[in-house]
Amino acid sequence: MIAIVDYGAGNLRSVARAVTYLGYAPTITDDPEALLRADAVIVPGQGAGGDCVRCLRERGLAEAIKEYIRRGRPFLGVCIGLQVLFDTTEEGGLQPCLGIVPGAVRRLPEGLKVPHMGWNQVRFTRPHPVLDGIPDHSDFYFVHSYYVAPADPALALGETEYGITFCSMIAAGNLVATQFHPEKSGKIGLRLYDNFLRIATGGHPRD
Repeated sequence: MIAIVDYGAGNLRSVARAVTYLGYAPTITDDPEALLRADAVIVPGQGAGGDCVRCLRERGLAEAIKEYIRRGRPFLGVCIGLQVLFDTTEEGGLQPCLGIVPGAVRRLPEGLKVPHMGWNQVRFTRPHPVLDGIPDHSDFYFVHSYYVAPADPALALGETEYGITFCSMIAAGNLVATQFHPEKSGKIGLRLYDNFLRIATGGHPRD
């Protein structure tokens, strides 16, 4: 099962359409037990980090996500789905996140137009199977006002320039997460989803 996490917000339908287009049958769910049985879990992004974390906790999804990742299972976070993995966020005042990835979520610097919205390049910092067939400095679609700052810079898989150089993609084991929206990034974004799902399912589309 390809599980797309429903926490009461998020870009669920667009992500589901992208996954379906690639030949998979995703399940949108807020059932913690279903997540633990899934072959792959995707947490889509939209809304505020603090609100997302609260909703995940209220539905029992926060602990399920932590356990799923602890087991080394294939996980993809998108936008807010990346940010909630960290220790804290500055959004809405300093608030705790899930504490899975050491580091903080910070507001883009004063003087920059926020949100950072539109197409921007991602420079890959190292090879990774999820990047197969995706050229370095490819353009992806962003919509965000906050960015992640991993405590360990080696976690960064991609970096982007917008007034500053910020981490726009992380990877650790089977965990991958992006600040940009692959489902809004055309063919190159679909390729990223396809790579992730093929890794998760052993190379063959299935439920």
